[in-house]
Amino acid sequence: MSALWIAHVTVTDAEAYGRYAKLAGPAIAAHGGVFLARGGRYVQLEGTDRARNVVARFPSVEAAVACYNSPEYQAALAHAKGAAERDLVVVEESAP
Repeated sequence: MSALWIAHVTVTDAEAYGRYAKLAGPAIAAHGGVFLARGGRYVQLEGTDRARNVVARFPSVEAAVACYNSPEYQAALAHAKGAAERDLVVVEESAP
């Protein structure tokens, strides 16, 4: 079953976060991730408002977790630490 990687982000250092984004995209793609939404228009209905929302689809929960734990993604993530407040979850998609 495919899975969605859902991130809610408040960027606090745009320059450092830009370095993260530049490296994270290729790492995500290398693990079969495809972006469905990246920072577009949104409506906050409940919970904590974060100005940047990202959704990527992966072939499986395992592929998404492998991406997160990969050396390439961890190298990218080093730029995001201290440059953003983030919530990240991986959710398995339901069968149609």
